[in-house]
Amino acid sequence: MPPRTAPPRFGPLQLALAAAGTAAATLDLCMDGWVAAEYARRGHPGWAALSLSLLAAASAAAQACSWLWLRSDPPALRPAVPVALLAALHLLQLGFFFRCLYALKVGWRVCWAKAEEEDEQRHMAFISHDISLLRLFETFLENTPQLTLLLYIILRTNKAELSQGLGMGTAFLCVSWSLLDYHQSLRSFLQDKHELSLGSSVIYFLWNLFLICPRILAVALFALLWPYGVAVHFPLVWLAMFLWVSLQGTDFMESAGPEQLYRAMVAVILYFSWFNVAQGRTLYRSIIYHGFILVDSTLLGLAWLWGRAPSEEDSYLLPVVSAALPCYLLGLGLRVTYYKWLHPNVLVRQEGRYDEVDAHRGGDGVEFRSFLEPDLVNRRMQWLAQTHFSLSQPAQQHVLNGAAAVESAV
Repeated sequence: MPPRTAPPRFGPLQLALAAAGTAAATLDLCMDGWVAAEYARRGHPGWAALSLSLLAAASAAAQACSWLWLRSDPPALRPAVPVALLAALHLLQLGFFFRCLYALKVGWRVCWAKAEEEDEQRHMAFISHDISLLRLFETFLENTPQLTLLLYIILRTNKAELSQGLGMGTAFLCVSWSLLDYHQSLRSFLQDKHELSLGSSVIYFLWNLFLICPRILAVALFALLWPYGVAVHFPLVWLAMFLWVSLQGTDFMESAGPEQLYRAMVAVILYFSWFNVAQGRTLYRSIIYHGFILVDSTLLGLAWLWGRAPSEEDSYLLPVVSAALPCYLLGLGLRVTYYKWLHPNVLVRQEGRYDEVDAHRGGDGVEFRSFLEPDLVNRRMQWLAQTHFSLSQPAQQHVLNGAAAVESAV
């Protein structure tokens, strides 16, 4: 019988990190409001409206996902509040913050109360995984476009206000936090011997940072000369990414309608960064994606170089643009480093032990946690963990049915 394991322990350190994440999200929201207010005060209502529109669109998409997930969750795992109140909170765009506060309440109880500790630990893991995923979605739907807009405005005005500098700082903080939190949530589904290491976290963060920054710079430079060109470029690339995600046959949400929302959100993420959504080996899909983004970003940068008028004011941008390509290639190199030396599959191969009858071991050796209570497993994050770590499609499906297999064996 495969071993039954509990989720990673939630203790005071995790509670402090959850509180810090909630505070960072609140600070980011306040900074976005301050930046938009400064734009309006300084006579740029268009920039203020665009900034608030990005915030509203990202929030609406995240709230919709949050509500759909709550409706599909087991009743025992839903917050003990009236459904009408939950609906009202999501309509008021407060659903994510309610989840964060509810997680802090449950986390406090887990840390200091001993009654039904294991069930509470699993409940807390379930809640934390949803928050991690929602934070990632909202970050890439709101913070990365906001960063692009802020960079465009700074380059256009050739100066940075205090609000803009703080806004970029909090946006980068949220991007960094969401990436590391998401990576840790993915790793929590692996056996203890494959838990998150400091080295893999640093490499994971740096590779994403070095790939995202040149992309943001290329889009901002293109918008500097052709602001309305971005209004054409983004929908075209987004549509291509949406079709690509659809062709991969994602099955993340509970029904076909919400699945289209998920694919639309992933397409926005793919405009800026890689996000794996399908089962099986990712090598060829990754090569296609990064090749496309590299060519697209290069064309955007070359368009700026071709269209700019020689000027002393923007001469400092030339070395920055020249460094963008090496930065992107460095990011790709770090990604190769992660998969060659820090991926859980590599750790298993180094052990030299493979148990082919283990129902919870992927086709390339990764061992996933198996849970006695399958209803307490967050299937959404579990599915993403399997697409990220398990490389063979039959093993993916085998692991999807793992919790049920354990339950029937008991």
